[in-house]
Amino acid sequence: MKMLRMTLLLCTLLLLLSGCLYPESKKMENRIPYKDQIESVQTGVDQFQQDSGVLPIKTRDMTTPLYQKYPIDFKKLVPRYLQQPPGNSFENGGVFQYVLINVEENPTVRVLDLTMVEKVKDLQMRINDFRRENKYPPFKEILAKNRYSIDYERMGIEDPPTVKSPYTGKQLPFFLDESGSVWIDYTSDLEQALESKPEHNFQPGEDIRNILAENSFFVPTYSVPYTIKNNKPVFLVK
Repeated sequence: MKMLRMTLLLCTLLLLLSGCLYPESKKMENRIPYKDQIESVQTGVDQFQQDSGVLPIKTRDMTTPLYQKYPIDFKKLVPRYLQQPPGNSFENGGVFQYVLINVEENPTVRVLDLTMVEKVKDLQMRINDFRRENKYPPFKEILAKNRYSIDYERMGIEDPPTVKSPYTGKQLPFFLDESGSVWIDYTSDLEQALESKPEHNFQPGEDIRNILAENSFFVPTYSVPYTIKNNKPVFLVK
């Protein structure tokens, strides 16, 4: 009887372990933007546009940030152009939203990391709470016109939150605009991108963010326009 109990216990443990390990492994798979998945969606988008003359995208308000404005509508692609949405897509349990860039000239598939979006939203909620209690956002220093660092000390936050860059792996800071909205600061990523491509032909006053999206599978989510000054990235403000 004792041996039987031990056997049953071991079987139960094995089942529990297998049940835990599978979701975790699947979770990791869904956090990687595989090239073949990007390419398969690109092929589907191209074929859909060729057949219909329009792009398979969801409608978004024109005030939506540039790199979040053109999410792909997989309902228009499945099953005729794709068997199913990629496993790493939000629609299939992943952490990426598939979007299009360069929609006017060369519609190109990229992904938006929704884990970054969640971190922005979490901080925005805390900023909003602070503002309700203090009547204004926790502005600290002026970074540029309508761009401000965040006074985390006044918010009671000891360790300033950051978000991991999908381009360099560095930790990127957040900042606020004049309305108290939270954005991610991609200055260090843009600086590294410009250094790696000294042949670029960007001009002052031109938005340079596409250097990140063009040379990666990722779009710079929750970003504001940047331009170039003395070959360095700076906020593009008017």
